[in-house]
Amino acid sequence: MDQEIMEEQHVASMPEGFESKCWGCGLRLLLPSYSPVFKCGWCGALTNQGALTNQNQRHESRCAYRWRCIQDRVFITILILFMLFVIGGGVWAVCPVVFSISLLRGIFHSTIAFILSVSTLSSFWLAAFRSPGAPPNVIWGSYPVVDRGTLEDYTLCVHCAKPKSPRTHHCRSCGMCVLDMDHHCPFIGNCVGAANHRSFIAFLFFVIISTMYASFMAIYAGTHIWPPLDYGNRNPVSIFSRMAFLSATTGITRALLTSALHLSARGMVLVYLFFVCTSIQIGLSVLLWQQLTYIYMGHTYISSLSSSSTERQQKGMQNLFRFFGCPYLAFKILQRSSNAGRKIHRT
Repeated sequence: MDQEIMEEQHVASMPEGFESKCWGCGLRLLLPSYSPVFKCGWCGALTNQGALTNQNQRHESRCAYRWRCIQDRVFITILILFMLFVIGGGVWAVCPVVFSISLLRGIFHSTIAFILSVSTLSSFWLAAFRSPGAPPNVIWGSYPVVDRGTLEDYTLCVHCAKPKSPRTHHCRSCGMCVLDMDHHCPFIGNCVGAANHRSFIAFLFFVIISTMYASFMAIYAGTHIWPPLDYGNRNPVSIFSRMAFLSATTGITRALLTSALHLSARGMVLVYLFFVCTSIQIGLSVLLWQQLTYIYMGHTYISSLSSSSTERQQKGMQNLFRFFGCPYLAFKILQRSSNAGRKIHRT
């Protein structure tokens, strides 16, 4: 009876036109004209009739979803094997050289390498195998159980057949809706969302620190096992003082390449580690800077592509503090100091 009264009120409050039904509360709405997208005046849900009618066309086949899952698992396996190869190769190539120089140095560098390896692998495990964040479960479907404004700006996900909040996006690779989804990363085989975004940032940070340390140790160990350079009868200092810079550089490069032909297997692994780690740290540094910039601006990568500003926050350091779990008291103090600085600047 209450549902019929509510439907009559909604119908009576609108002029004659096109009648449609809200997916959120089930009330029949009388629209002035045919609108593919409309908002319910009771629950606040947004209905996209075009998406609902084409639900069967948009629904992806199960085989395609399984194929994407296989691709993600392959990427994860390759990345894990690569990280283990870099760690194992670094230990095999660097540790004997460092221990031969000094026992204390060997223990010190081995401890740092162990800590960085465990931190990198654990953060990768959390980012890859932790749920990226599911949207909140809300009651929907019929008027008696849906309160007023409960589904404000919610849409119906045609793939999951569940309500989707404004900050939620559906990932076709994972086959689920993700809260605060940033992007789907194939290398971790998972989405980056509200629940694992911090782990993903930690993974990037530890990879960059680890590769920087590996590059430094490759140079340090390489200088002790590199074959002596053959400059002929000339001193390298005299080469730079008597010859042009380009000619001197060419001579030293030839000497390096000639000596590289006599490198041992350990030396070749050190050269490989240096170039690989340097390339990785440059690429991931750009990615980490991009991620921190999005967090500072108050939105994610996906929300930055949208013209809607409802998902965005005010940019500032408070977004970084909130993201990294800054304590409430420190956050309030920093917020007050920033607001005081703004008032002084305005006056």
